[in-house]
This record gives sequence, structure tokens and C-alpha cells, in this order.
Amino acid sequence: MKFPAQNILLIATRHIGDVLLTTPLLRSLRFAYPDARIHALVYRWTADVLDGNPDVNNMITMNQDPRFPEYVALVKTIFRHYDLAVSTLTSDRPILYAFWAARKRISLVPPYRLNDAWKRWITQGWTELDDWDTHTVIQNLRLCDLLEIERHYEVVLPQSPRSSETLNALLPFPWQTNPYAVFHMVPLRLYKRWTLKGWQAVARHLDSMGFRIVIVGGSDKEEEEYVQQFMMGMPATVANLTGKLKFSEVAKLIASSRVYVGPDTAVTHLAAATGAPTVALYGPTNPVKWAPWPHGFREDRNPFERKGTQHVGNVMLVQGAGDCVPCHEEGCDRHRQSKSRCLEELDSATVIQAIESALR
Repeated sequence: MKFPAQNILLIATRHIGDVLLTTPLLRSLRFAYPDARIHALVYRWTADVLDGNPDVNNMITMNQDPRFPEYVALVKTIFRHYDLAVSTLTSDRPILYAFWAARKRISLVPPYRLNDAWKRWITQGWTELDDWDTHTVIQNLRLCDLLEIERHYEVVLPQSPRSSETLNALLPFPWQTNPYAVFHMVPLRLYKRWTLKGWQAVARHLDSMGFRIVIVGGSDKEEEEYVQQFMMGMPATVANLTGKLKFSEVAKLIASSRVYVGPDTAVTHLAAATGAPTVALYGPTNPVKWAPWPHGFREDRNPFERKGTQHVGNVMLVQGAGDCVPCHEEGCDRHRQSKSRCLEELDSATVIQAIESALR
């Protein structure tokens, strides 16, 4: 029997891509509780990815590393204000937030260890995290089963009524009629990055096919410098929108593109959700767990296998070569700013072939 709730808090205090992949769960909650007020607790720097989401009534935002007064203010804001709290994370703080927020708590929990046993004791329902064999979307949707509500599998895009107006002002060509490709080249972590030489070869190939190239990304200084290096020797027709767009505007741009190419980033997950042909470049990351969720995929199974270049729906996943792939590690040196040989050795011809297949 479905638990009755009028005020619901979903807790997703993690990275942008993680927040985006909670939107199928948010949609499931909205359909099951159409009259409820649903709030999302997220980090300030990730809130943009829920902009205009019709399934969220309000966002509560916080710093990633809050000081004690901010903790106190947060607890006052959420304390017993909800009938139901849903934590999509297994770490200590999100589960404590759920405990403070509501009398009914459900959560993901880590595999059993005595140190973490309290997380199962203070929740009325839990499902154990599978970090290897279950896609994140499906993992989140297992929380629906605890509430006995129907699962909905759609990754919901951020929306803004002025997205087209912004793109009209920034793009130097008629983007709604001219064919173009979108690149997002610089992931937050170095170990997920492809080569500059590879990006330039792909850009030249698409330019020869008559495609304009549009670059998107954040305003981080390192990312801006990388894009400037890429632009050297590129055709003057390449449009650099790095640091100029919100996620809702990026979604609008990609949705009208002929193809998107990017590594394992939140923008690549966003691209897949738009329905645009999406070429995702993966190295150490496990595709079973973290591949982009294809647009319109509504099955209770992982879309992708662990190894190999694969095409599911609108997503072409290109995996770097090597017996160790995917190692599920942070690069060959096991830290976030190390390089990954599987991506360093991924040649542009393989990526171009995948792009042409996606375009067909």
C-alpha cells in the first residue's frame, strides 16, 4: 500500500550528473503524489540542472562543505517539515538529513558493515547500493519499490523559456536551420579526458562534412585554456560558448544539433536525455553503472554491457581499448588528475566512425 505523503524531500547532495539521474525518481514521485509538495536538497553548484523541472516545487541548496552555522540553519529549515524523506546517497550526512526531515525515511545504504548498520536502523525502508552491476537510474528507481509506486524512466531536462533567445544572441549562425555538432571536451577529472589531437581531427572531419562546431563547457580557468588550445588552427566557423550557457540552454542547443560528442560528464548525460545522437567517449568508467541513459529507454535492465563500443537508442558509447577497461579506477595512477591510457590511445578514426554511424 502506497505511503501517504503531502510533503516530500528528495536528498541528492552530490555531483551534477548524479542529480540529473535522480530525475526519473522525481518524476515517479510526482506521478504517484500529484498534489504533494516535492522539495530537492542539493548543492548550490548543482541546482542549475533542476532549473524549470516540473516535478520539483522548490530547491533547498547548501554549500558542499558547509560550516557549522549553515548546518544549524539547514536543520531548522527541514526539521520534521516533511512526511517522507528520500535519500539517493549512502553517505552519513544525507541519511542524517532524512532522519531530521521526516518521520518516514527511505534510502540507499552501503553493503553491510557494522559501522554503517545504524543507517538501516533509522530508515523505514532501504535498498543496498550496487556500485558495479546496476545502472544509477535503476538503482534510484528501486526506492520506488519501497513505496509501492510505479517507476518512470525518463531523465527530465532543465528548462528555461528564454533559452532560444539566449542562443540567438550568442551563436553567429542560424542554429535552428543549419546543421551543427556540439562538443563538450573537458570533464572535471583529468582521467576522463580524451586527447586534444583527437578532438581537432574530429572537428576538421565534421567541418569537411558541412557541420558547424559549437563548444560548450564551464567557466573554470583550466577548461577555458584547454578550449583555447583546441581553437588554435581550427576553422573560424567554430563557435566557443564555454562558460556562457546554463544547463537549460545547453540542453536546448544539443536538442537541435545533428550530433553531440563528449566524455563521461553531466553534459553527456544531458545530451542523451535530449534525444540527439550522442557519442560518449568512455575509458575507466563502468558503462553498466554510469553510461548515459538513452532517450526513451524504459526497461528495467542496464542499457549497456561492461565492455565494447555499443549503440543503444540515440547513444553510441565508444570505449577505449585495453584488457583492463573498464578498471573503475581514477586513471592509471589511481588519482583524479592522472591520465588514462585507454583514452590517450583512443584514435580519432574510431570516434569518427562512431559519429558517422550515429548520424545514420
